[in-house]
This record gives sequence, structure tokens and C-alpha cells, in this order.
Amino acid sequence: MIRAFGALRALAFGLVALLAAAAPASAAALDSVRVTSDAIAIDLTHAFRTYAAKGDTLSVPTAPGADGVSRMIEVSALRAGGHARWIAFALTNDTGQQVERLLVAPHYRMAGSGVVWPDLGGRRIVAVTASQGFAPRRTASQDADVFTLTLDPGSTVTYVAELGQPDVPQLYLWRPDAFQTATRELTFYQGVVIGVIGLLALFLTIVFVVRGAVVFPAAAALAWTALAYACIDFGFWRRMFGGTDATDAIWRAGAEAMLSATLIVFLFSYLNLSRWHVRYSRVTAAWIVAALALAALAVWNAPVAAGVARMSLAAVAVLGLMLVVYLATHGSERALMLIPAWIAWLGWIFAAALTVLGAVRNDFVEPALMGALTLVILLVALTVFQYAIAAGGLTPGALGDKDRKALALIGSGDVEFDWDVPGDHVHVGPEATQLLGLKRGALEGPASAWLELLHPFDRDRYAAALDGLLESRRGRINIDFRLRAVDGHHHWFTLKARPVVGGDGEVARVVGTLSDVTEAKTAEERLLQDAVNDHLTGLPNRELFLDRLAAAVAGAQAGGQRPAVMLIDVDRFKQVNEAVGLSLGDTILLTVARRVGRLVKA
Repeated sequence: MIRAFGALRALAFGLVALLAAAAPASAAALDSVRVTSDAIAIDLTHAFRTYAAKGDTLSVPTAPGADGVSRMIEVSALRAGGHARWIAFALTNDTGQQVERLLVAPHYRMAGSGVVWPDLGGRRIVAVTASQGFAPRRTASQDADVFTLTLDPGSTVTYVAELGQPDVPQLYLWRPDAFQTATRELTFYQGVVIGVIGLLALFLTIVFVVRGAVVFPAAAALAWTALAYACIDFGFWRRMFGGTDATDAIWRAGAEAMLSATLIVFLFSYLNLSRWHVRYSRVTAAWIVAALALAALAVWNAPVAAGVARMSLAAVAVLGLMLVVYLATHGSERALMLIPAWIAWLGWIFAAALTVLGAVRNDFVEPALMGALTLVILLVALTVFQYAIAAGGLTPGALGDKDRKALALIGSGDVEFDWDVPGDHVHVGPEATQLLGLKRGALEGPASAWLELLHPFDRDRYAAALDGLLESRRGRINIDFRLRAVDGHHHWFTLKARPVVGGDGEVARVVGTLSDVTEAKTAEERLLQDAVNDHLTGLPNRELFLDRLAAAVAGAQAGGQRPAVMLIDVDRFKQVNEAVGLSLGDTILLTVARRVGRLVKA
């Protein structure tokens, strides 16, 4: 009997060995990770094995225990009917006492999240099953999946975790006290970052209220967007407003799209690209609308919106640097002042690209990027503040109506003309808009808005005259141009103005007068017309004929050609005037003149 039992046991061990040899490599026993008492945090990201089950159950071989035997553990999916994914890992307690550790899987990691269809986070681990000992307990957390694992002395436990996402970008085993300390320190750091960005956004908003130029709300919008982005990335947004993993993904994609849009607005407004180039305004407006559309697209497909927003952000940074360098080399002081801040932006975009592509994956890169974003916003704020200080004491909108009229009297005019150069806002008295039949305020706004109303032949002179004042910073302009009225006719105006230089030596305002000279121009044109043309028929008169004849004679003497003169006379015209009157005689002259005009070439 004993011999028979021994034979059966040998046969059983032989079958187990045969099955183990025939098993696929994926079913091999797990390598156990040693847990020591001095280990603060153990990186399990590359220590687990991934499984994909076709059904609702999975059988996994455990890590060998103290006896060297590997057993099987079978787990069932919490969500039946799906194609569950699993990970398995094993831990060995090398200490002589029971230990507790925290298994932490962050919901979102920027490192390795990708550019095209990026991973925007979510619930990573649904449940964890232990092969023996205490069952893992979930700890409440909004930012990560946290489970408490208990290991008996000298035990080796295999854990199988059901995944809620296709993969787990990071998995750590923390000592509880160390995890709490690290969480407190990280929360303090995040609070400092958010506080600094919030103060910068508030400061730029206050400067906008005081200054009023368009560059300040653009910089403030960029800072507020960066603040929202940091709050979402740090999880503060969810703590304040609630939400789920799906809403977090939507907010994150929308914030990245808005960051791209506000960066375009800041660059466009700071460089004042809309002054003369209206087409640049249209291209920028289209780009901004596309970025806002991405924010709306995030509601339906957050990964696609986030991917396009990340590519757009990189494109804005690269193209913006090219534009800033080009304008700086062509004499733009604004562009020259922006170069350090924009290089910092480009450096931040490059570091973020390396992070999302997975080239940098350490635990400090994401907090470091948020801190670097704070420094970039601070550098932008300093650039804008330097620009505000350089503008001097004259602030946009500080002059009242009486002050404008007093300055206009210096230029001796009828309608006040006041161009706030830093804010790119033209103020013109209401008399001009009434004369042209335009709506009230139609002539107020950016200087480039006048280009559509100006006669095509006068646009270049108008822009060159104002640009000349900005470059020379002194002198006066006295130019005539035509503005189109509502009925399609053009009115002549004379602009007399001079620059007002601020404390930094740059032109802060251009003030003067705008006078309607349509009647004078019409009279001048009529005098010129009457000087060389007959006032009745419109044909060249005697003086012009004699001048052309003298030129033809001089040319004949020099070149040997003989000009000919044809005389057309109306017989008995004096008797016609006496018989039927001067009115009918004039009609006959007009008729003859028109017939001759149709026959004679130019």
C-alpha cells in the first residue's frame, strides 16, 4: 500500500513537471520583489506582468513560496462580459514582522502620455486580489488608485489586479508614512505654484484695468489659462468643482486648447500685428477660432482635441520665435524685448514634448514642468510690466474730452484726432462720422481700420506718414487723403498732427486735427480743369493748343518732321446765335464737340 502511494506521488510530481515544461512562457512563475523595512518606495512599473483574458476569469501561476512550489491563483473580473486586462506581481516580506505597504497607481501622468490620442488619465486599477493572507483594501483618493497591502513575516504573496485602462504608466509600493509625507510636501509645492501663477494673473488684470491697452488683457488671459491648467493637472480643480475621470480628461484637453489660443492672442496683441496688416488679423482670428473649436471638441473626444492642441502649441512656439526674431532684426523694440520670454516658452515646449513622448519619465519632471511654466509666465509678466513702465506717464484713456480739444487746437483743426499708440486706438470727433454718414464710433479703433475707408491711392501715404512719426519721434505731418462716405463718394480731409513722446522716448500718442477740405479740393480741381479746358465743351482750350503747337514746332525743327494743323469752322455760327439765341448755339457747339471727340484719337 505504501509502495503504491509512493508510486502515485512520483507520477503526480512527474505530471506537474511535464505540464510546467509544456506551459507557455507567459504562464511561467513570477519573480518576487523583495520588500525591506528601509525601502521608502519601490518602483513596480517594470516588475509586473500583463495578461489579457478572453473571458471573465484568469488563472495565473504564483511566485514560488518558501517551499519553492508555484501554485495557481484564479480571479474573476468585476465587470462581467468584457475583455478584461490584468497585471500580476509578487512581493516577499524579508523582515521578521508584519508590514503594510501602499500600492499607488496615479490616474494621470504627463510622462509618456503621448501626442496623438494622448492618454488623459482615468481609473487604472479596479480591484486587487491576493493569493494568500489579508485582502487588499482600497484607500480613498481622487488622484490615484491606492490599495493597502499587508504582508506576513517571511511570506511571498502574488497579487493580481484588474485594470480599468489599457495600461498602467506608473506603479509604486510606498511605505505609508513616507507616502503621507511626500503627499504633503507635493501639495505644499503645488499650492505655491498655483499661488504664484494666481498672483501673476491678478497683477496683469490690475495692470489692464489701469493701463487699458490690449496687450495687458492678453497677457492676463494667458496667465489665467496657465492657472487653470495647473489646477487641473494638480487635481485642485476636481477638489473645488467635483467631477469624474471623464470630466477631468475634458477639462485637461480644453485647458491645453485654451493655452494655445491665449498664447496666439498674446503674441498678436503684444507685437501689434494688426496695425497695418489686416490679413494677419484674419489668419490669427481663424487660428484662434480653431483653438476654441478644439476646446468644444474636447466634450466629444478629449484625446483628439488634446493631441491637436499639443501640436498647435508647438507650432505656435516655433513660428512665434521666427516672427519675433524677424521683427527684432527689422527694428521692432517690442519684439526685441520679447525674445528672452519667447525662448523660455520654446524651452518649456521642448521639455514638455520630451516628457509626453516618454524620453523623460522620472517622478520630478511633471512638478518641475509646472514650476517652469510659472517662471515662464513670470518672465512674460516682467516683459509686459517693463513695457508698461517704458510707456511713461501718459496712460491710455487718461485724457478727457477737454484735454483732447486743447491738444487739437495746438494743431489748429476742426475735428480732434488722437491716436493712442500703445493701445492702437484712434479717437476722432463725432463730426467726421456724421459728415461721412457712418455710425457713431466707426472711425474709432485700430489705425488699420481706416484702410478700408481710405481711397486706394491714399492708403500707402497714410500708413507711411504715421509710421514716419513713430520712427522719427518728432516733427509734424500734414497730409491730404480721401475717405469713403456711406453713399460711395469720397470726401477730402487734411490731417495735421504731431507726436507726443513718453518717458521712454517712444511715441505715446499722435494728436492733431482732421479738417474737411472737400470744397477746396473740388475748387482746385475745377480751376485746374478750366485752365487747360473749355468750360463749355470740355475740349482743350486755346492756351493748351498753343502750348502743344509750340512743342510740335520745336520737335519738327529738331527732328525734321512737319506737323499739320486742321481747322474746323462752323459756318454762320454768329447768325445762329442771333437768330435762335445763345442757349441753342451752345447746344450746337456741344454736339459738334462730342462728334469730334468720338473721331479724334487720344
